[in-house]
Amino acid sequence: MSPKAHLPEAPRTDTQLTDTQAMQLALDSARKGVRGANPLVGAVIADATGQVLATGWHRGAGTPHAEADALANAREAGIDVRGARMFVTLEPCNHTGRTGPCSVAIAEAGIAEVTYAYADTTEHAAGGATYLCSQGITVRGGVLEDEAYALNARWFEAAAGRRPFVTAKIASSLDGFVAAADGSSQWITGEHARADGHTLRTRADAIMVGTGTALADNPQLTARTPEGQLAEQQPLRVVMGTSQIPDGHLADAIGDGKAVHLPTRDPQQALTELYARGVRHLLLEGGPTLITAFMRANLVDELYWYRASLMLGAGKPALGDLGITSLNQVGRWELDHLTHHPAVQTSGADVRTRFVPAQ
Repeated sequence: MSPKAHLPEAPRTDTQLTDTQAMQLALDSARKGVRGANPLVGAVIADATGQVLATGWHRGAGTPHAEADALANAREAGIDVRGARMFVTLEPCNHTGRTGPCSVAIAEAGIAEVTYAYADTTEHAAGGATYLCSQGITVRGGVLEDEAYALNARWFEAAAGRRPFVTAKIASSLDGFVAAADGSSQWITGEHARADGHTLRTRADAIMVGTGTALADNPQLTARTPEGQLAEQQPLRVVMGTSQIPDGHLADAIGDGKAVHLPTRDPQQALTELYARGVRHLLLEGGPTLITAFMRANLVDELYWYRASLMLGAGKPALGDLGITSLNQVGRWELDHLTHHPAVQTSGADVRTRFVPAQ
């Protein structure tokens, strides 16, 4: 994958754009988003001559979709979009979820023509193009289709499999250990990395650990603000494994109905059950046995690896046996340079690296 510096430069918005340039601008807007429960989507509204009127992008689950964001930005600027054209990187959705259907919002705004890059064939969102056509709106698709697919390849795979998008988080020493030889692990990474980890928690619908981590660390798995307060929205806390849940924070949360225990060692079975519960973005927080199981099953869509500036030399490794005996069996990973968020950045004294499976 090409580094971010080599991504096509977004066209200027003060000139008349071709349809391809307008879609490129929509893709550039989409890259501002964060991966998770929803795909990365961007939208551009232009007049008949190709002059850009407004842009928008999706900021994450529960926030306005790209089309609605672009329409809102146009309204805020006092721009009349009736008769205008919209370019969007994914076919507008036609369902009501955490937000209303984009297809209806587009039609009600008076948009005359919609061009999308990639068709949305997911179970609940499909049908937007059909609805728009029924409202007399000209619709066409396929402009920069390959680029739009590449941006969300693993999200499309997760959606097709009717499972949550899975983000894994690992915090280790520089030489890849998550605990010292005596089992001590708090804290390998510093407070900046831990705060960044809480930001990841606020984006997820659920956080999962294995029963081994529940026993060793007694984690709370709550999402907290930079000030240390509980975030307003808390993800579902999940423990996976066949062992009994030890007394502690998670056992109490399960008793209160704020956490669940999935008594299985099968990652696919766990994801199927969580999907049925409405979970669309799952964050794996450990331990190594759990993350290794998901890695072996090719069910990790995004990986955040925090490495502390210390060496342990021995201890508990971040990953276990992946079933690889030869280099020709390895699963390749690459830095996620497709978004505008840096794939490698410092987090205090630690380094955070963000990977996605190689396409």
